[in-house]
Amino acid sequence: MDKDVSAGSGITTVAGRLALSITLLAFGLGHAAVIDGVSAADAASIAEYVGGIALFVAGLVALREGDAAGGTAFSVLGALWFTWAVSETASGNGAGLFLLLFALVALSLTLAGGDQLGQGVHGLFFVALLLMAVAEFAGSEGLVKVGGWFAVAAGAVAWYAATATLAHWPTVLPRRAAGRGVTATG
Repeated sequence: MDKDVSAGSGITTVAGRLALSITLLAFGLGHAAVIDGVSAADAASIAEYVGGIALFVAGLVALREGDAAGGTAFSVLGALWFTWAVSETASGNGAGLFLLLFALVALSLTLAGGDQLGQGVHGLFFVALLLMAVAEFAGSEGLVKVGGWFAVAAGAVAWYAATATLAHWPTVLPRRAAGRGVTATG
């Protein structure tokens, strides 16, 4: 096993982010109801196998490789995606409670730090889940759609994060100098 790869930059992270992006895009597009005849229920099999099993396995591999942050994130998200997929029949307050608990995990992952793209994914996903939880409690179809769009945005950022690593695209935002007329040296 190659220990020279820094934690969070290996192929396991790329695979995990790709699995997460596919799941978030399917979940978000299903809830946003942007494609005629495609609903959130249609995302359940993707969430079960890609978001659940594949992401959980990626998390275990990341933990084995010494990536505690990525391994924890992927394995916990995988377990929650699997649970969501197999309990898709839940609705109302039960579904709202599950989405709220799922949102708290996404918030923890956002606040845990890491790279900017990872925090962006988890932050957008947190907002999506929070909106959907409130929508379940309030019975608001409009909030579900808005939450779906936040999930789509999170999926797009996760896809970019994985693809950027493979294609050697920028993965951090450039920082601006401290003030006017200040130039960076080196």
